[in-house]
Amino acid sequence: MVTHADRVLTHDYLLREVWGPAHLSDIQYLRVYIGHLRQKLRDDAADPKLIVNEIGVSYRLVMDE
Repeated sequence: MVTHADRVLTHDYLLREVWGPAHLSDIQYLRVYIGHLRQKLRDDAADPKLIVNEIGVSYRLVMDE
């Protein structure tokens, strides 16, 4: 996500890059992992500032310049 900061990355892209093509339907893996990342980054899931949900697409890492 860091190498593609400020760009929306689809569920398929993230699942393929992290777990491989056999896991493209395992969106729950991604949700759990994003939840863990948010906890470590102290990014409030109710009002995320770093890892933002893009409804119907996936996630975007927001980097302030």
